Amino acid sequence: MADQKGKTILTGVKPTGAPHIGNYIGAIRPALRLAASHEKSYLFIADYHALNAVYDPKALKEDSYQVAACWLALGLDPAKTVLYRQSDIPEIPELVTILSAVTPKGLMDRSHAYKAAKDRNAEENRDPDADVNMGLYTYPLLMAADILIANTDIVPVGKDQVQHIEFARDMAGYFNGAFKKNVLKLPEYQLEAGGALLPGIDGRKMSKSYGNHIPVFIDSAARRKLVMKTVTDSKLPAEPKNPDENVIFQIYTHVGTPEEVQAMRDAFEKGGMGYGDAKQKLFEALERNFEQPTAKYNELMADRKKLDDILEEGAARARKVTRETLSNVREAIGLARLRN
Repeated sequence: MADQKGKTILTGVKPTGAPHIGNYIGAIRPALRLAASHEKSYLFIADYHALNAVYDPKALKEDSYQVAACWLALGLDPAKTVLYRQSDIPEIPELVTILSAVTPKGLMDRSHAYKAAKDRNAEENRDPDADVNMGLYTYPLLMAADILIANTDIVPVGKDQVQHIEFARDMAGYFNGAFKKNVLKLPEYQLEAGGALLPGIDGRKMSKSYGNHIPVFIDSAARRKLVMKTVTDSKLPAEPKNPDENVIFQIYTHVGTPEEVQAMRDAFEKGGMGYGDAKQKLFEALERNFEQPTAKYNELMADRKKLDDILEEGAARARKVTRETLSNVREAIGLARLRN
């Protein structure tokens, strides 16, 4: 978008382990393209957010490394996009404390995540707040701090996340109004185009919970083995087939070139392509897309110091902005600015 030149864009990613190709096509690839198209971009690993559900310190640390290695292997340029761990920015929790002083409780009560938890409890005839910790309840406060502390202009989100940006705007407005100073920038959301929902090898939505996914980072033999398990019907090679109802073709449309995709469509519709040949073409396209990123990912995961260095450098760059934002906030409320 032409009017976005010079704007700051921010994306947060929960540490949930290595992705499958559905995650890449639906979320990671669009985010990488968006970051590359903006002069200022931030991507942070939301490890504080993960604490609401993850109580295994080893898993949290490992998953955080996996997220960093994943995005770097798939093309994130840390010289351009500032990559950092949320937990390396101490200005964030301080801003949460300050925002909590001007944010009405009713705003938290309207949070989609909190309301969904209460609805589940009601269905099960449990106490409305059963298993609801304060991290879940105040989730919007932390998310707002993530956004506001970086002086963010634009946050790309799906429809289900629009409320978070609206809440961040509300909180910035509450603060600015309470202290009669326009210190906190009101961010805008950019609605992401509906992310592609890839089918898994069994035809259902691709999901780790179903065990039907194809990991992005996997060796060639394992990748081919999974592709060859993709479900098909019993039509013979010479018979015409509907490509739009075919799992192989649906995945292929996202990893093949336009010419390759059209060729497979034509071959299916006219007859003459067997499923074995189609699976081989899908494997070759996946290999072309992910063989080198897999090698890069494995290289990074074997060098945690390099990952730490990249993340620490990113945090240092981010803190030049976050310290200035928090200093302005502290000054507005009558506290001393942060010392250099």
